Amino acid sequence: MSRPLAVAALILSLASCTGGAAAPRETGSPERQALLAKIDSIVNARITGGKAAGASVAVVRGSDTLVMRGYGMADLEFEVPTPPDAVYEIGSVTKQFTAVAIMQLVEQGKLSLDDDLTKYLPDYPTRGNRIPVRRLLDHTSGIKGYTEMPEFGRLMIQKLPKDTLVKLFSKAPTDFAPGEAEIYNNSAYFLAGLIIEKVSGMSYADYVQKNLFDRVGMANSRYCSEREIVKRRANGYDPADSTGRLVRAAYLDHTWPYAAGSLCSTVGDLVKWNQALHGGRVLSPQAYAELIKPDTLNDGTTLRYAKGLALVPLAGRPAIWHDGGIHGFISLNRYLPQDSLSVVVLWNSTGEDLDVGEAIIEAVLGPAPSRAVEFTGSLEEYAGTWKGTGRGRPLEIILAADSGRLTMKQGRGKPETLTFVGEDTWEHGGTVLRFERRNGQLSRLRLDAGYLYAYASR
Repeated sequence: MSRPLAVAALILSLASCTGGAAAPRETGSPERQALLAKIDSIVNARITGGKAAGASVAVVRGSDTLVMRGYGMADLEFEVPTPPDAVYEIGSVTKQFTAVAIMQLVEQGKLSLDDDLTKYLPDYPTRGNRIPVRRLLDHTSGIKGYTEMPEFGRLMIQKLPKDTLVKLFSKAPTDFAPGEAEIYNNSAYFLAGLIIEKVSGMSYADYVQKNLFDRVGMANSRYCSEREIVKRRANGYDPADSTGRLVRAAYLDHTWPYAAGSLCSTVGDLVKWNQALHGGRVLSPQAYAELIKPDTLNDGTTLRYAKGLALVPLAGRPAIWHDGGIHGFISLNRYLPQDSLSVVVLWNSTGEDLDVGEAIIEAVLGPAPSRAVEFTGSLEEYAGTWKGTGRGRPLEIILAADSGRLTMKQGRGKPETLTFVGEDTWEHGGTVLRFERRNGQLSRLRLDAGYLYAYASR
């Protein structure tokens, strides 16, 4: 892991560059101004196109702040321009804070990742399964995810005791035996939060505030509240319908996202977090190594997800990251260790085409190196409908041979062209499809999307 680069900081304008006011004149080299213009274009295209209300963006390489600014509107009704330090709900970016809290308690000898969860939550019904704490942190527990349960829709607007939710998802059948697969799971992180409280003797919110936010100097970060007055808080918006028209985000009580998604932060604070976490100032070297170490499934398959952090390459480069989505907000927190590069984008809107992280990375570092290998076989051999178990619903992948290309379609999404990288393996973005053969014939597909590792067959 490379240390932060010792280069001079050049902080560009922090003012909003949209929302009616003209952007102030920037200083710096022509190359720096060209980079800023590229990033402005990437972000503003979503705002002027009506897909988002606003965003805050931070791009920091080592100690060099390339961009730290707000775009669009933090409040559409009052037409309030977005400041760089607007406060957003960060959704599942919360998970890395929960995982780090667990690792701190491991460092202190207060728990072990190999302990069964019933050591700390003795009343949890495991149905004879042994579920180590580590299986909660990498989505391999098999516990039913509560956000995929229809009943949660009625619960999420109510303020009730936390065990109300635990009773709901613990009664549901497990998706698979612990360690058999990886399916993104908010229930597991809810339980991890309860374990933190049981072991530390503190509420989850107080533990994170004292041991993470205060320690790192994240002065604008907190556990989200529906009622507190928070200065510079951005309002959240969701698309109302297929036209993409924005409306105010639906209500969600923050009893429920909890340790899976209830933290609020700013782009500046998340850059501080990246630099402290990956710079050795939050965990010991041994605990940090465990944090970012991917576990394996029962069949020996190595995951590309560690503990609250994905290890899927971005723009063709090694990366440690996590994104989040919650009512009204999308969050991207990307860290590229080889370049000590943080790219943090917080949107106060949800919807399609808001993942601009890789586009910004490529603007800074250049195009992703190609992994493509020439394919000389039959595309028709791969074509067909492959089915398995996904997140909350059956997994269905439709592959088609189309004009010399192999395309993939999932759900209502548009067909995406796959790239052949050799040995019956195809890729699109961070998703990898590996095909297995039996007696020379394709028999099974392994889908590795970073947050999901599942099997499918025709």
